Amino acid sequence: MAHIDLGIDEGEFPGITGPMRYRPETAKPLNELAEVLLRQGSDTFTPGERELIAAYVSGLNDCDFCCSSHSAFAARQLDEGMTLVDQVRADLDSAPVSAKLRALLRIAGAVQNSGRKVTPDLVEAARAEGATDLEIHDTVLIAAAFCMFNRYVDGLGTLVPADPTAYYPASAERIVTIGYGV
Repeated sequence: MAHIDLGIDEGEFPGITGPMRYRPETAKPLNELAEVLLRQGSDTFTPGERELIAAYVSGLNDCDFCCSSHSAFAARQLDEGMTLVDQVRADLDSAPVSAKLRALLRIAGAVQNSGRKVTPDLVEAARAEGATDLEIHDTVLIAAAFCMFNRYVDGLGTLVPADPTAYYPASAERIVTIGYGV
């Protein structure tokens, strides 16, 4: 049970969906931010890669709901599927991702630890691998936003879905098809 009464059946609305239903006036801008960060941007930085960053940061933050959700969302949009997501989360250095994406994920990991851990060397390494300023910007903002989202979900003590094998793939299909509710 969540730390506060969300006025919903938590089994029906696990994770962030419960607090968003509890407070729709804050859900709207949060969903708009997620839509821009995770589904829009550039042709060279795909929604699957953006979701992978969200999953990676959520895993570093030990946020089960967000990590599982965004892992499913990334897997649904990446050719290599969940295998790649699991490889990145287990060992970024040996995961079969592009050098550019690896450099961006390193920046995301630094942000998760502390924004001040993003060094000029990390940024230059990403640029050397072809990352644009927009991709670096969005990586930092995705990582920072997911630190907030993760703390929102876990700070309210929300629950994970009762049947994760059904919930996360269905959520992934919805996100890929219609987006983050905007």
